[in-house]
Amino acid sequence: MLSERLRAAILTGVIVSCFLFFWHLATMVPDFDPTGLSEDDLMLMEFNGDIVRDDAGRYIYNPDKMQGIPGPGPVAKKAVGELSEAFHKKGTNDHGVAHLVSYTVMRFGAGFFAASIVAILLGVAIGLSPLLFGALNPLIQLLKPISPLAWMPLLLYSVQDPQWTAILVVFMAALWPIVANTSFGVNNIRPDYLRVSALLELGRFERLYRVVLPGAAPAIVAGLRIAFGSALVAVVPAEMLLGELGIGYLTWIEWNNLDISGVVFAILVVGVVGITLDALFNQVSRAVTYPE
Repeated sequence: MLSERLRAAILTGVIVSCFLFFWHLATMVPDFDPTGLSEDDLMLMEFNGDIVRDDAGRYIYNPDKMQGIPGPGPVAKKAVGELSEAFHKKGTNDHGVAHLVSYTVMRFGAGFFAASIVAILLGVAIGLSPLLFGALNPLIQLLKPISPLAWMPLLLYSVQDPQWTAILVVFMAALWPIVANTSFGVNNIRPDYLRVSALLELGRFERLYRVVLPGAAPAIVAGLRIAFGSALVAVVPAEMLLGELGIGYLTWIEWNNLDISGVVFAILVVGVVGITLDALFNQVSRAVTYPE
């Protein structure tokens, strides 16, 4: 009897295979039919680059001039080419995909870590003080729906540095979900926990460290998870708009080159980076949470 996990993995493989099959069918290049064309017509088409000869000497449509979404074959060929030079640096803006991924992860990590520290401290303060909650909650509700990319012009004007602007965009994307969840978690700690800490006469910081933060940990981790996805979504378009080297830059430069296979490859790289970071985050979250 196959386990649930193995059956899910098999089903995933089947879905991916079906997707690749139908993707291939939908993007297949039709065979060139020379019926009704004279030798002069064929020579003119070959001269214009519309058709080329294959290894067998037959005319086929020129793949480089075909329009539309490329199939899995050209994307795989592009991926092999990019990954074979993943660590190269051929110039100021010509870095391999491994370097581009590292730049994106660095910006994401710096912005997300800074936002986590600030937001958890702010959320704890709001959660412990009804007065502060009443004063700041309207402002948080006002700022929370604003897209982090909307802040980018102001941030770029303020710090005058694209690198720091991208980090601050990640910071803004991660801040509010963590603040909201942390304050909710602190505000809903079981009263028994607080009564026990009062009976033990714990100091303010000891109560924060031993009771408040562990008691609110599930809600804080849930906020970190929401913020994690928001920050990861924000960093790629920020790099695209700022022109900073990274995965977003790779996507945009491939589009400027009208290399659609490169765009699809860059999108896949974003997905792989996202699922890898999410797996690492899951390991960290398991270490700091506990069953009720």
